[in-house]
Amino acid sequence: MNILYQALAWMMSLCYAVCRNYGMAIILFTFISKIVLLPVSIWVQKNSIKMVKMQPEINFLKAKHFGDKDTIAEEQSKIFKREKYNPLVSTVPLVIQIVLLMGLIEVIKSGMNDPEISMDFLGVQLSLVPSIAGGWLVLSPIIAAVSAWLLCVAQNTSNVLQSEQSKMNKYGTMIFSVGLSLYLGWFVAVGVALYWVASNLMAIIQLYLLNYAINPKKYVDYEELEKSKKALEELGGIGSEKRRRFGDPEAKREKADYKRFFSVVNKHLVFYSESSGFYKYYKGTIEYLLEHTNLVIHYITSDPNDAIFALSEKESRIRAYYIGEKKLITLMMKMDADIVVMTMPDLETFHIKRSYVRKDIEYLFINHGMGSINLTMRTGSVDHFDTVFCVGKHQREEIEKTEQVYHLEPKHLVDWGYSLLDEMRQSYAASKKQIESQKQILIAPSWQQDNIVDSCLETILERLREKDYKIVVRPHPQHVRHKREKLELLEEKYRLDDHIEVQLDFSSNSTVFEADLMVTDWSDVAYEYAYTTQKPVLFINTPMKVMNPEYEKIDVVPVNIFMRDVIGRSLNLDELEKVGDVAQSLLQDADKYYDKIGDIVNEYVYNLGHSSEVGAKYIISQLQKKTKERKEK
Repeated sequence: MNILYQALAWMMSLCYAVCRNYGMAIILFTFISKIVLLPVSIWVQKNSIKMVKMQPEINFLKAKHFGDKDTIAEEQSKIFKREKYNPLVSTVPLVIQIVLLMGLIEVIKSGMNDPEISMDFLGVQLSLVPSIAGGWLVLSPIIAAVSAWLLCVAQNTSNVLQSEQSKMNKYGTMIFSVGLSLYLGWFVAVGVALYWVASNLMAIIQLYLLNYAINPKKYVDYEELEKSKKALEELGGIGSEKRRRFGDPEAKREKADYKRFFSVVNKHLVFYSESSGFYKYYKGTIEYLLEHTNLVIHYITSDPNDAIFALSEKESRIRAYYIGEKKLITLMMKMDADIVVMTMPDLETFHIKRSYVRKDIEYLFINHGMGSINLTMRTGSVDHFDTVFCVGKHQREEIEKTEQVYHLEPKHLVDWGYSLLDEMRQSYAASKKQIESQKQILIAPSWQQDNIVDSCLETILERLREKDYKIVVRPHPQHVRHKREKLELLEEKYRLDDHIEVQLDFSSNSTVFEADLMVTDWSDVAYEYAYTTQKPVLFINTPMKVMNPEYEKIDVVPVNIFMRDVIGRSLNLDELEKVGDVAQSLLQDADKYYDKIGDIVNEYVYNLGHSSEVGAKYIISQLQKKTKERKEK
């Protein structure tokens, strides 16, 4: 610091000799320091551009390995080495500024003791300290703070690296800079505050000059950067529900269940459920396993109110664990079991990864829909599963063709069926059918953009009312969750209408199966309804939701597309005037559709009536096989 002080004192003396005014000397000194340090500023600018240029790749890396901090750190380090990037470079200007400031404080103190140097600048004594002198000198720290705020605003909008930081980072830096300026401006001489103000204002000018000379837009793909941000934001929202910071019972419960799960060794079979509503897809299989084996079922759920907890109290061989989606990331990485059964797709391609502890776990995917996997799920949604339970031949064909096109290792495809459909058909067959003189039509839209409710419901209701039908509108539960106020207004509008009922309570499925005709858009509920009751469906061709933009690479027409005019009729949005007539036609031909849909169910659903047994027997055979292999080793 002494060497630095001598150098700064010499430069300040030189500036004073030129200006003969200490205030102007400080400003000139600041300007010269910016010129001397220009190579460092250029270096930092290029390094910042390099960082932002790499950011899309890093964001996609974080999305790919979400939750795996070790892999992310390792791969990010490789990227930094490849690009010869040093993350510490961005701190260099701040370090230099602080060092210069410390040295300058000593220089100004020295100048104050020199009787030959005038400290007067625009009527202000630069040697005075606001905290001691008081009065209107309190403006000194305020002006310093304003200059720091202006610099932060400029950096947050125009600095190539700072503009890409999070709001917390940006405003955190701003609060720190402004607070530091206020503090320093209050306790140091006005001359030091003058330097700070001049340095901040010159830094703003330098920022825009560097952006002009080395324009970041020439090097950074900002479109790709936005895509990568969105990919990361989607994952960032996982498990983002608000919790109490301290004493949260769910957090304590999760911690206890996490510990309890890993306290069990030799786990054979694990089921994972996103929420309570997913148990119905496992129900038949689990019940068969409990009845015909002595297996312990380890059941993980991310729903603290999952009905499985009440069931586990009655059935000792069901061990239920509550693990939130964020904690689930770590749990799955450490998974130790023979078979893991999931209805959640996107293994490895989204936030949930295969176990790092055991490489021989068999990951089994059970679909929670009877439609197309290729169309309604993301690209590669089941590529990293070992086994897939197929509902029917259409799903098997899609997966086999996908494996051919993308040159993937063949998975084990089980001709399973759909146990939920078996249960629904059994319940429907046992129910008492009431013949009503007035036909009932159920409108059951999907939860996607431009669905029936949001695009054309009023027109459909007007045309169906003309035919004197009883019409029940049953929006998707997610639609009610996100747009309840709008749907409550819709419910109120038709409250006194004898023909139309809007249902926002989903506690019973009786309405679904009592209907004589269903009207929907792209909802998979159409297949549950048609395959259970063997009654027709009227499809409205709202814009199709395509989860997999590459679905056409697979030379298989999705069942969701071609089946629309097989189990019913479809109408385009410009044909809605025909809704009443087409509905009447479908109702009149109900007997023909009954036989036709019956044939379709047998053709497109495996093992109708006993899919639970087929699925459970497969799991039993695989566990026996794994046990035998371990004994042979």
